[in-house]
Amino acid sequence: MRVPALWLAVFPTSTRDAALLCTTARRSPGSSCAAGVGACSGGRFVPGERENARSRREAHRLQVATKRNGPGHENREATISKTATLQELAGLPARGREGGREMAAQAHVLLFPWPLQGHINPMLHLASALLDAGGLHVSFLHTEHNLRRLALARAPPHHPRLRLLSFPDGLPDDHPRSAGGLMEIFESMRTAGTAAFRALLRAELAGPAPAVTCVVADGVMPFAISAAEEMGVPALAFRTESACGFLAYLSVPRLLELGETPVPSDEQVRGVPGMEGLLVLRRRDLPRVVPGSADAADPVPVLLTIADTVARCAESRAVILNTAASMEGPALARIAPRMRGQVFAVGPLHARPAAVERARLWREDGDHGGCAAWLDGHDDRSVVYMNLGSLEMVSSEQLDELLHGLVAAGYAFLCVLRPDMVHHMTSWHEIQAAAAAVAGAGDRALVVEWAVHRDLHYVLGHRAVGCFLTHAGWNSVLEAAVEGVPVVCWPFFADQQTVSRFVGAVWKTGLDMKDVCDRAVVARMVREAMEAPGMRAAAQAMARQLRLDVAQGGSSASRLERLVAFITELSAVQTPPEDVDSSSLAA
Repeated sequence: MRVPALWLAVFPTSTRDAALLCTTARRSPGSSCAAGVGACSGGRFVPGERENARSRREAHRLQVATKRNGPGHENREATISKTATLQELAGLPARGREGGREMAAQAHVLLFPWPLQGHINPMLHLASALLDAGGLHVSFLHTEHNLRRLALARAPPHHPRLRLLSFPDGLPDDHPRSAGGLMEIFESMRTAGTAAFRALLRAELAGPAPAVTCVVADGVMPFAISAAEEMGVPALAFRTESACGFLAYLSVPRLLELGETPVPSDEQVRGVPGMEGLLVLRRRDLPRVVPGSADAADPVPVLLTIADTVARCAESRAVILNTAASMEGPALARIAPRMRGQVFAVGPLHARPAAVERARLWREDGDHGGCAAWLDGHDDRSVVYMNLGSLEMVSSEQLDELLHGLVAAGYAFLCVLRPDMVHHMTSWHEIQAAAAAVAGAGDRALVVEWAVHRDLHYVLGHRAVGCFLTHAGWNSVLEAAVEGVPVVCWPFFADQQTVSRFVGAVWKTGLDMKDVCDRAVVARMVREAMEAPGMRAAAQAMARQLRLDVAQGGSSASRLERLVAFITELSAVQTPPEDVDSSSLAA
């Protein structure tokens, strides 16, 4: 039976859609929009007069036209163009109705993620958490490029306190925005993005209530934090990596001084506080630049840029981390004294009870690209799940070794591959053919395209999945941790190196396979992860604790409540800057 609910799904994570922000009953043509800003007429969203007026003042915004197919709105697609305003997609009214009562305008948080999938999704989970807390208004800022790529699985967002905004990132439309061009994205966001963000925030402060009262920006973008503060809006930093990874980033200047980075080796690290004498962190476990990129030949400038970014992030009013004290307490204790403001460990955000319930309903709605039936046909803990994330690139030789290793391990496996993830392969059909040549056909293996993966957020929670072969991205490791699934980590870059070490040596919930891509090693580690009772017990114990952390009264839930109170307090005392003049924005 299909669930009569609508979900917003934006960019799949490596293992779960992060954009399950809201659910609402289906509306028929002619009914009022849940946001209170327009109406659905003849299957098309018609903006209200307030939106038309604001459109004339804020000509720099994108136009988003939402088209819905079918008289019963059963098939819903969003077509995004450049010539309407974002209020046509979702509005944030000064006074809206929620639960039958009228709400006065309160704190209004502008969330600004780094425009890559692994950063967007945890920020969306934070948006969901703030909306669930009640009272806060939320605006979510995309780049124009990402907004055009929104994958709306059922319907556009229409939470009464949620609005989408966009701004140009300064890059050409054909820029790949891939792992190999991270510094190009950074520089463009820092230069063109700064001016665009200032203009957008100025327009928001001069527009109809509720004005933005607080900014939460990705910690990779300290320019956004500085710009907001200069305009009189308090700003917080949201770090999407692990606490242990953040601590390693904080230590980059000392690591460079000691010569412990960027040369990987098995020597023990002395430059990360708290790791001395523990034989935990080796030089090869420190964050790295993207292998094979233009920066790999001389990574020091990139590392210095990271060090500067982290130092500026530490000066924000507060730092939010998507982790739990039970999981990374020692690292959090080392981080806190180096921050100007408070540290809020509020994760895993996707595991909050409200988010889990929404995900449960989503799992029951549809066949999820045919994977549900395939998984249902396998025994408990008999399937290996492989997913290497949204950015990672592999050679055809590496893919061949991974697949041969999975076959040799002797277990059925579900493998998710992106059409752009294999060097020198230009199409999904080419990748699929290469995978099929190794994996074969039948019930033993299922290889699916990443585009289908937006429907695979239930995979790690399925009873048939026994272990997870992952790139050790923090989102993926957190999701596996919440489900109690052992992991085999094959990290590529950034804090993945550090996380994979903690998985194997500290938490003991999986294995660290860094710097190796050999079919025999893959087969051995997959078998160990599937069969080692101690590893599975550690993973399941961590899962139980993390669920307690995000439940009412748990450490992360309590910190989330304090974060909401902190944002509300900041918003109450915020004074708009005097140089914002709404008349200057008129058409």
